[in-house]
Amino acid sequence: MKKIALALLMTLASLPLWAQSNAAAGNADLEGEKRRLSTEREAIEKRFVEERAACYKKFAVEDCLRESRSRRRTETDNIKRQETAINDILRQRSGAAELQKLDQKAGTQRPQDSREKQEQSIQGQKEREQRAADHATSRAATAAEAAERERQFQSKQQAHADEQAKAAQRQAEAPTAAKRFEDKQKRAEEHRASRERQNANRSKPRGAPLPAPAASSPTP
Repeated sequence: MKKIALALLMTLASLPLWAQSNAAAGNADLEGEKRRLSTEREAIEKRFVEERAACYKKFAVEDCLRESRSRRRTETDNIKRQETAINDILRQRSGAAELQKLDQKAGTQRPQDSREKQEQSIQGQKEREQRAADHATSRAATAAEAAERERQFQSKQQAHADEQAKAAQRQAEAPTAAKRFEDKQKRAEEHRASRERQNANRSKPRGAPLPAPAASSPTP
């Protein structure tokens, strides 16, 4: 029974925190949770249809559709993980109830039952416990791996979206950058021409000096 409890706790890790505490305490309305998840799934599909219609009215239709599909996949996968965890808990509860019946049966065996049959019953019970615990552990590990893969996928998607945004910004700024470069080249050319003119003026030979004025005769 300890192994069953451990497997149950590992399965609870796939549920939201508020549901974990209720389920661990044994008072969670799991069927109600399944109905809630079904309602959420319907809402996701409805929003996805609305978003698709809105995307076709935008300029970047494919980017909008890709983001909508990614959001829908993330939310749907989250609901699937919760549903899997709830189903595991329901199976564990059913298994625990069955084991309890076997315990009660083993404790009230008729005196004529042989010791060998009692040992076989106990061994069979242990094997069932082990299989149930192994199954729950495997499902919890699979759910954790799926969550990690989804996190990595979302990280790559975000990096790709950021790179596309940067490329679009560079493309939008390209005409302005080209104009700045052209103006810079033009100013550099004008500066070079101005310096060449100044150097040419300094290198010209100076003209011959003017003759001195004639001396005036003295008055008698």
